[in-house]
Amino acid sequence: MQIPESEGFWVRLAARIDLCKSDDDKKDYEELAENVMNIVDRVVHKTDEKIEQSTDVLKAIISPVMNEGEDGMWPPRNPEALKLMEKEISNREKEGQLDESFLSEVNAQLRQAKDEVDKPGLQVMLQKVLQLYASNFLRKRSYAYKGGEVVVPEKFLESIIEAPENDWNRLLLDGLTVGKGDVSPEEFYAVTKKRIERILIRTEGGSYQQRVLVEYIKEIQARAEEIVNRLQGPAV
Repeated sequence: MQIPESEGFWVRLAARIDLCKSDDDKKDYEELAENVMNIVDRVVHKTDEKIEQSTDVLKAIISPVMNEGEDGMWPPRNPEALKLMEKEISNREKEGQLDESFLSEVNAQLRQAKDEVDKPGLQVMLQKVLQLYASNFLRKRSYAYKGGEVVVPEKFLESIIEAPENDWNRLLLDGLTVGKGDVSPEEFYAVTKKRIERILIRTEGGSYQQRVLVEYIKEIQARAEEIVNRLQGPAV
């Protein structure tokens, strides 16, 4: 149901009430106006409650790297902070609290942090929240086994999805043929492309969830391309 929000709707409704030729018709329109207003009030109240809840969830997730009375510092002073954040994200996801409202709130805070040049740590922290969300979500479904056999490039991609971002370079160097591994760059790019296609199919088009998951895989692919280009030069 689409809730009328424009001032024009209420002006037209008031005009119809004024033009009513009978008290019964006028009463019906007045009741309609009251009912619509009550619905709007409930929707606004529910939206405000959801935003407040999402803000509380975000605060709980980043609390391990926040110092009382200060903006977030990055990298965190506590070496266990990332693990604590990851654990909190996992718990909140199990409780069904990492929904579109939550992702919308993180993105809103991230846009605001980008405009505040004096808070670079907060921006990185919020980006880390989205990375941890994507990693936690994507690791729940595996494509690394087919017909009882391991699909090596898929298994390799999943090992990176599950790893902290700081370990990506090492894992890529150990796994790609430009380094010490057995997976060619072409094979790796193919599975990242396939994973993005699966995300697009399995998530709602235009949703924050879809955007966050796709960006996460693109970050991994971009890191791989950077390493490949550095070691063997860009493809001609």
